[in-house]
Amino acid sequence: MAWELDADRPIYTQLVERIQMQIVSGIYQPGSKLPSVRELAAEAAVNPNTMQKAFAELERCGLIVTLRTNGRLVTEDTDMINEIKQNQAKEYLDVFIGKMKELNYTENDIIDLINKAIAR
Repeated sequence: MAWELDADRPIYTQLVERIQMQIVSGIYQPGSKLPSVRELAAEAAVNPNTMQKAFAELERCGLIVTLRTNGRLVTEDTDMINEIKQNQAKEYLDVFIGKMKELNYTENDIIDLINKAIAR
């Protein structure tokens, strides 16, 4: 099934975000081999060159490494993976809190809403 991609943003950026999310969420474990560019491009229904560009960006930031004979692997640097995960969570929270404040919710209101949502 093709990945859902937004036409308003560069596709390769969305591919980077998706693969990054799959890594930090544990779908791809540290040290594990990633599917090939062609396999992931077919899964996402994108051009292999676009997927290659996404892989190059992930390699540039150190999240994946390329081994000539072994393909591409997820970094074994769990500290880096956890830092990216924490940064992503902070970004989500910042967006959420910003939207809630636009709706004129107080900090206590936001905390109450979160607690109720967790309790469900």
